[in-house]
Amino acid sequence: MKFLVLVAIVALIWLVGLFAFADRVRGFTPAPEPERAQGIVALTGPSAERVNAAIRLLEQDKGERVLISGVNREVRRQELRELTPGSNRLFNCCVDLGFEAEDTGGNAQEIAAWARDKGYDSLIVVTSDYHMPRSLLEIRSAAPELTLTPYAVPTPSLDNSRWWRAAVTARRMTLEYVKYLAVLGREALHKLVGREEGSPARPATGEAATS
Repeated sequence: MKFLVLVAIVALIWLVGLFAFADRVRGFTPAPEPERAQGIVALTGPSAERVNAAIRLLEQDKGERVLISGVNREVRRQELRELTPGSNRLFNCCVDLGFEAEDTGGNAQEIAAWARDKGYDSLIVVTSDYHMPRSLLEIRSAAPELTLTPYAVPTPSLDNSRWWRAAVTARRMTLEYVKYLAVLGREALHKLVGREEGSPARPATGEAATS
């Protein structure tokens, strides 16, 4: 009986967390006008809108350069250019392509390396609204020194406050929440292990600690 009560409590906490996560996701849009940063990064996704949004910010002089992270290795620069708005001159001079990342963690590593190479300490992060919490968490883990400004691309199907009523939106939000929790748990474990490794060794039983 006690086990069932415990399971019910954990399930309730998980469900409350899911709805809190969904509220946070929906709070990212519409994205406010961002302050200028040194760089702009776009994490590639199912559509070109993330990249388009980053290029528009570059045209508005919201950053010096753009990194498009997670570009398919088979996509050529000119092919990507044809899918994006803006001038050829701006794209050719100020847009960098990252081909190494295969997931969000890889995006974070690629973004961190790019920012350090350029000497940037402030970035505007462009990705989909539902993807933003996990992206920020991953990038902060890879480069805690960076100041990050989220600029979320809205997902129309998630605008409805009753997203949980449709199977497609409920599945997307739940899956992203599970992935977010996994990263959150990983980071908590790393901090715990790091704290234990950095703590001074305890004296053996019967020994007095010396200063």
